Amino acid sequence: MLRQRVITALVLMALLLPALLATSPLPFALFSLVFISAAGWEWARLNGFAANAPALASGALLAVLCGLTLRELPQMGHAGGLWWAGTVAWALGSVVVLRRGPAGWPALPPLLRWALGLALLWLAWLALAQARTIGVNFLLSTLCVVWAADISAYFCGRAFGRRKLAPTISPGKSWEGVYGGVAGVLLLGLGWLWLDAHVSFDSPSLFLLLRQRLGYGGLLLAALLLTALSVVGDLFESLVKRAAGAKDSSGLLPGHGGVLDRVDALLPVLPAALALISL
Repeated sequence: MLRQRVITALVLMALLLPALLATSPLPFALFSLVFISAAGWEWARLNGFAANAPALASGALLAVLCGLTLRELPQMGHAGGLWWAGTVAWALGSVVVLRRGPAGWPALPPLLRWALGLALLWLAWLALAQARTIGVNFLLSTLCVVWAADISAYFCGRAFGRRKLAPTISPGKSWEGVYGGVAGVLLLGLGWLWLDAHVSFDSPSLFLLLRQRLGYGGLLLAALLLTALSVVGDLFESLVKRAAGAKDSSGLLPGHGGVLDRVDALLPVLPAALALISL
């Protein structure tokens, strides 16, 4: 399993880095479009479209929706209302969905669940592509929010976890892990602010923009919000998989599961990051 994980990660990095570091943001937008389309295929399979043809059609439809909005990316930097609408929808919708638990999710109409997932994936892709348009440093600092929260939560949960966060959805998660995730994001932010002050990057980081616009107090609150949304995204996908009786969203990434398994926490964080810097 470890060998598979390492090989898959190396192949993905070999494909990702040239697209990420290209002068134009277009290669990265197209590269990520392929991945988000695969996530659309996985989403359809988890939500009532088990046959391969409808699932493939869902992925293709998502690719078309993303492609149609690709040329609008230069204007998306001023679309604060869109990012805030997505963030509010995640915050309020997650309360309802997570309280209903895995048993409540299948009770929703399949078409509604299908459309909701494609809309969330489209919004996350649009935010991802827009983040790359701002700059590589901004994009990486935003992605690292999720990675730092996840890694810190894992180790703090293993060491100190006592109180279960959502036992019916993800029994391994604890409140202590969440607190560790917040601490990890705050430490990451302070470290990145130091780098912004001493290294010449192509763009300001997420942390620098938040500090400039909201101050250190606002940066703290933003870190809390982004960490909370990271946990929400992870729990939401776990709930959907548990309702479908699936361990992984697919086997597309050997050793890692599926695309949704790798991007679940990013889905709410990406639009929220753009919403926060629009203040």
